[in-house]
Amino acid sequence: MFMDNPKNILSIPNLSEEDRPREKLLEKGLASLTNAELIAILIGSGSSEMNAVDLSKLILKKVNHNLSELSKLSIRDLQKFKGIGQAKAISIVSALELGRRKGYSKGFVKEKFTNSLDIYEYMMPKLLDLYHEEFWVVLLNRSNVVLKCLQISTGGLSGTVVDPKIIFKAAVSYSAASIVLVHNHPSGNITPSLEDIKLTKKLKEGGKLLEIQVIDHIIFGNEGYYSFSDQGFM
Repeated sequence: MFMDNPKNILSIPNLSEEDRPREKLLEKGLASLTNAELIAILIGSGSSEMNAVDLSKLILKKVNHNLSELSKLSIRDLQKFKGIGQAKAISIVSALELGRRKGYSKGFVKEKFTNSLDIYEYMMPKLLDLYHEEFWVVLLNRSNVVLKCLQISTGGLSGTVVDPKIIFKAAVSYSAASIVLVHNHPSGNITPSLEDIKLTKKLKEGGKLLEIQVIDHIIFGNEGYYSFSDQGFM
């Protein structure tokens, strides 16, 4: 009587190129897989010219093996790779987004600010790894507890238009005692531009007229931040 040998059937050399990362995961655990092998599991199959692992290696090579840069690719960007259709691209961006959220999900989000680092960490889920610029305002009560966090505008790689009237209308609407301004620099350079400095001064003066204090302006970068307050400009 012929008996199947599970070890022979499931051994990695006997599997197709597409299935080997899955078997490696089962035998050795997630930590044993390379980034390319993890992506290969997500996409399931490659193209007519290369298997899933090799296709994943090609994608990673294009972003210098930097997962942060990979997370900035859009679905359309990923579809430029032969063998990556819409469904596979969606799988990749969804997995990266879950990883991003997990990395900065602490179960309890501190919503009372005591320093600039609190603000930076609070804004991480909203601004980390963005490839375009966004401007946000955080509205606070007299105890520096968050009342509301609002996106004011979104723009391109180098800037976004900010209307002070929208900011202060929101602050008055929520009876905010103070506000924190936050915007990101996708380039990673957190040095404030001349426009950033002018806008901060303008909003600070506008807040005085309405008795709404602008307590900080944070320039957000993936690797750090710049605080106008910490630098003595507030």
